Amino acid sequence: MSYEYDLIVAGAGSGGCVVAARVSEDPRIRVLLIESGPDYPNLEALPEDLRNVNHASFADHDWRLEYTPSSTSRALPFARGRVVGGSSAVNTAIALRGVPEDFDEWARLGNPLWSWERILPAFIRLETDLDFPDAPYHGTTGPLPIRRHTRNELVPFQAACTDAFCELGYPECADHNDPASTGFGPHPMNKRGDLRISAAIAYLAMARDRPNLSVLPDTDLQRVVFKDGAVCAVEVRTKGAIQSISAPHVVLACGAIHTPAALTRSGIGPRDILDRLGVGVVAALEGVGRNLMDHPAIGPTLYPRDGVVDWDMPVIQTTLRYTASGSDDRNDMQLEPLTFMHQVGGRMLCGIAACVFKSYSRGRLEFDSADIDTQPRILPDYLSDERDYAKLRDGLARAMQLCETRAVKAVTRGVRRPTPEELADEHMLESWMRRNVATGAHPACTSRMGPPDDPMSVADERGRVLGVRNLRLADASLMPVIPRANTNIPTIMLAERIAEFTLADLAP
Repeated sequence: MSYEYDLIVAGAGSGGCVVAARVSEDPRIRVLLIESGPDYPNLEALPEDLRNVNHASFADHDWRLEYTPSSTSRALPFARGRVVGGSSAVNTAIALRGVPEDFDEWARLGNPLWSWERILPAFIRLETDLDFPDAPYHGTTGPLPIRRHTRNELVPFQAACTDAFCELGYPECADHNDPASTGFGPHPMNKRGDLRISAAIAYLAMARDRPNLSVLPDTDLQRVVFKDGAVCAVEVRTKGAIQSISAPHVVLACGAIHTPAALTRSGIGPRDILDRLGVGVVAALEGVGRNLMDHPAIGPTLYPRDGVVDWDMPVIQTTLRYTASGSDDRNDMQLEPLTFMHQVGGRMLCGIAACVFKSYSRGRLEFDSADIDTQPRILPDYLSDERDYAKLRDGLARAMQLCETRAVKAVTRGVRRPTPEELADEHMLESWMRRNVATGAHPACTSRMGPPDDPMSVADERGRVLGVRNLRLADASLMPVIPRANTNIPTIMLAERIAEFTLADLAP
């Protein structure tokens, strides 16, 4: 059979941009990258919301998703990037890796290719660390520049929280990507000045001129098509029309929300769901859309003093990584100062987010239709595992301690929420926490890799979807458990590895 392409990559986010760029380094392999959102092929065309890293972009390039954090929560917006670059093009550019224990756990769960020792070369390959070029665990020639704010670059609230961490006796940390590190210090970030360096800028820019790489934006993936159990094409909607594009290999990199939806439309998922939606079963895999993990977060909001907060300031520059009281999970928590949040009655607020970074609660996606325009219902079920509640309660207590330090009081005028009444009554406080717990914006694990005898495995450790041939996954959905990091850099690392495996299969 003659194919139009050798490989189609669906989804041009943190995973898809990497796979398309790396595989197309071989000029013999014809690669098509498709994306639901628009494409801005150079910096001159880049809109301000994608350019300015000081603010996450929540409107102009968003999927308009909603999620229900817990059983007592109301539905809230769930930001995900719909643009070439995906969520890496709209986020705050935090460049954390996670800790070695995260990836050694992946290996123990039946994925030995993902131990810390095996994946460290991919972390090194993806980065140019501008602050620690001589460290053996950092890279100096990768496409993604990583740097940290110096002390004199910190805006007032970030500087005050740094002083407050010191005031409370936490250790200082120069490099949060040092595998042995803990404590407070500047975030590693993939930015250049105020410019967010997305996966599109870092990876696709160097690949766009290759004659064997094509980028097709404004194109929705309807389904992957199979013949005799093997990939043969994709059906896409572009300019309102459905068309088929043939290829013998497909990589899905649509993200932890949309990759399970694409699998379901393609006939891969729990049999009862496929039957209910009227989709023919290609491979019955119970794990599709299950095992949703994230980093639940909550924290105090504060009234800043005049002149402390401005919309043109960076929203995030620093963090504290620490181990929760009574926990055996190293660096399982973050306290993250937020320079500004929402406005109440026209007044600007700042905040301190307590985030559970080694979480255990599992949620799910629910599918009401196989229609391409029907979005999954996102039900993370935060704090359903009591370990997460205990960690978050401890984190909130520490954040409240931070609010009482001399450094933070010097730049704020008191706490808005939680109120003194909520803090004084443990039952009232628990109710407030469970009602207001929110996303860390890091959905993962919804099509996890694992051994074939695990009933929740969707793919093997090389990213190959079980029960079919020549279909791979390359995004955060593939993670077996969520790492202790903002998921952008771990997803890029994962895609570097999947690109290696894909190249090995495709090389003539």
